[in-house]
Amino acid sequence: MKQAMAEVEEMQNNEIEEVLQRVGYGHFACAQDNQPYVVPINYAYDKPNIYFYTTNGKKTEIIKANPQVCLQVEEVVDNGDWRSVIVTGEAEQIVDRNEREQVIKMILATNPTLTPAISIRWMDNWVRENVEAVFRIKPTMVTGRSSVNVKTQAAFARSGDRQKSQVH
Repeated sequence: MKQAMAEVEEMQNNEIEEVLQRVGYGHFACAQDNQPYVVPINYAYDKPNIYFYTTNGKKTEIIKANPQVCLQVEEVVDNGDWRSVIVTGEAEQIVDRNEREQVIKMILATNPTLTPAISIRWMDNWVRENVEAVFRIKPTMVTGRSSVNVKTQAAFARSGDRQKSQVH
């Protein structure tokens, strides 16, 4: 009889960094007046910071009021094979034009599917200045957990057999 049990273990720093580098999307959380707000976002990871592009709106207003944020990134193969990384930190809007351009290029390199959304916003400088928002998350804590598949197999001895139960 085979039975799979998922155990959870803390990920090592190099494993966490590898997940952050590879995935490129996650669930972004911020809060205003004790009311949480969670949305999916695409991001770029450039150790130790995380960058994301958005348009002015609810997220940007909440971040201005409370820059303490959280990003959850996950990879799920199945119920017994998954990884999850939590990054908490402070978000700051990047206002320097040159830095913002560099970050947008990095985000597009990580997430090429964002090109149409970003291009629409770039019709001219007036639209770009008044619509887009580029943020840096400076992590204060980064943790990661992953499942560990533990397969157990028991072979039960029949009467007269010398074979003992085995667990692998």
